[in-house]
Amino acid sequence: MVARKRVIGIDAGGTKLLGGVVDDELVVHHRVHRLWRGADRAEVLEVMVEAVEEARAAAPDAAAVGFGIPSLVDWERGVSVMSVHLPLDDVSFRDLMRERLDLPVYVDNDANCAVLAEQRHGAAVGASHVAMLTLGTGIGGGLVLDGRVYRGSSGAGAELGHMVVDLDGPECQDDCPGRGCLEALASGPVVAREAVEAARREPRSALGRALASGREITGPLVTELAHDGDEAARGVLELIGRRLGAGITGIVNALNPEVVVVGGGVVAAGDLLLDPARGVVAERALRPSRDQVRIVPARFGDEAGMLGAALLALSEGTA
Repeated sequence: MVARKRVIGIDAGGTKLLGGVVDDELVVHHRVHRLWRGADRAEVLEVMVEAVEEARAAAPDAAAVGFGIPSLVDWERGVSVMSVHLPLDDVSFRDLMRERLDLPVYVDNDANCAVLAEQRHGAAVGASHVAMLTLGTGIGGGLVLDGRVYRGSSGAGAELGHMVVDLDGPECQDDCPGRGCLEALASGPVVAREAVEAARREPRSALGRALASGREITGPLVTELAHDGDEAARGVLELIGRRLGAGITGIVNALNPEVVVVGGGVVAAGDLLLDPARGVVAERALRPSRDQVRIVPARFGDEAGMLGAALLALSEGTA
């Protein structure tokens, strides 16, 4: 029996971390979960190191570590240049982690990792032009163009969540200086915020009763109630889906992708979210792009970023 190469993939999001021991057939042998304990840089980096060490204890033969982080990453130098959601500005991330872990380390933007996994093994297999949006605490963006991950001139490309879709829209989150970004209109926290407003407007709905009973209104709860048929919850997902569709329209017109993959926790809503988005694209995007593009949920769900980070390590950073 031929031994399979195993690596560790780490997907660090705005509020949580998911890691795994992954082999060269993309089988996950051990998973690691962490929530951020605090907001300062030292704690964030320490949580990442702890997660890798836990995975490494389960797989001492792990040959390398791949990190997907929510940051603009200077690909050549492995530097986290700027992060909206974590305190990782101007961190020599690759070198620091190599020193801490004594392993080969590869690092990229988290959504770049996710689109790599989906294009090679997931919902966009066979496509050479792919865009991906990951909906969670924020909205990440990843691109594969002509079969290769597109990172821009300095690694800061494909920040699709920060496309402005409403010039006079709400302020974006954390350290983003923008207003009316797609992230400010369609990310996970926005789903919860719009749901609270809908619950107040419709107190007799299941969503309204949940708010009145003291339940925390979250994206997963909205999705659950929407799947159960609550019209107020469905209306929230339709609103978010149409806003998402406005962003996807810009991507379709600019890049003419074959596939747009939507991932992250919010996509658990499925067609209740994606059908409104598809409708906006059908109405507003230019042909022939609008007629050619497929808008699909991520095959790997929340694990796309972790699997893509592992692929980065398996390919020794050549992705």
